[in-house]
Amino acid sequence: MTKSDDTGKLVLRVALGILILLHGIAKVGKGVDGIGGMLASHGLPAALAYLVYVGEILAPVLLIVGLFTRPAALIVALNMLAAIWLVHQKDLGALNGQGGWALELQGMFLFSAIAIALFGGGRFGLGGKYN
Repeated sequence: MTKSDDTGKLVLRVALGILILLHGIAKVGKGVDGIGGMLASHGLPAALAYLVYVGEILAPVLLIVGLFTRPAALIVALNMLAAIWLVHQKDLGALNGQGGWALELQGMFLFSAIAIALFGGGRFGLGGKYN
């Protein structure tokens, strides 16, 4: 593994972490009642909505600092799958006004998280080479 590989992993995990964290910070102010309602409408306990704080605050912070990056990335990926299922399911096959996938942002978050979960966060982080 070269330094440029580790630098690329650093850039990807910090970018993903910051972008997801901003969504989590917004939810701290608004709360998760809306998410709880969506979960309840699918027959799931509304209390599961609090897991969004794990997926959009805790896991992104771990990605940013480079600690437990593979599990943190997996949590972000699961969080994105839940978001797509609860909110964006109707847009799975849709295109936007510019001809791109209507879920390109969600897709980029999801597939970036999967990539980090597969190849780890690199050695530039608190977890070092073991992450």
